[in-house]
Amino acid sequence: MLNEIGVNLAKISRRINEAASKSGRDPQDIKLVAVSKNMDVERIRKAMDAGLSLFGENKVQEFTEKYGKIGNEVEWHFVGNLQRNKVKDVVGKVDLIHSLGRMPLAKEINKRAKQKSTVTNVLLQVNISGEESKSGFSLDDVLPSVHSIVESCPHIAVKGLMTIAPLTEDPETVRPVFAELRKLSEVIEGEGFPSVDMDYLSMGMTNDFRIAVEEGANLLRIGRAIFGSR
Repeated sequence: MLNEIGVNLAKISRRINEAASKSGRDPQDIKLVAVSKNMDVERIRKAMDAGLSLFGENKVQEFTEKYGKIGNEVEWHFVGNLQRNKVKDVVGKVDLIHSLGRMPLAKEINKRAKQKSTVTNVLLQVNISGEESKSGFSLDDVLPSVHSIVESCPHIAVKGLMTIAPLTEDPETVRPVFAELRKLSEVIEGEGFPSVDMDYLSMGMTNDFRIAVEEGANLLRIGRAIFGSR
């Protein structure tokens, strides 16, 4: 397994380097979030041995079980759909929540962060493609929602944006989705909101991360290309 993960990481790194070079970017600015959904602790530790130190989880119960065994040996991100009644189980444990896509969830994150005397780092999930099956703020709702978070959620720090592109056989077709998210981050940054930074663009997965890098992604959520089929 270690050899397999190491080989996979080498392939991914080459593709990231190529895409970064094509777009005039430094590949060192791009972080790999190893999406470890359905991977047991043994596999995660083998991935750690291969050099990975940032893992993303999709399900709260699965994350808490792994966190209980691995703890802060690695950096944890929560990348899946987060239900309000599960917020208490991730605040204070994860370094970044990628999937804040509605105001009631923001209120709950702020409440739980206040209880723990902490500030929770989040990305705003934006449904760029407009697919009904996907969560996230609509394009029209993003700026008003940022205003609301700044005004009413002092225990939340917005660190950037996230989107999930449509699954397609030709990754090139989702380039406009990634480009739109980058443009939106530039608009938000230009507003000069306090406690809001556009440090991260979380976009790109196994099928389309090369295009995402070319369009400015610096957090890549990759699972299958690292771990193989689940």
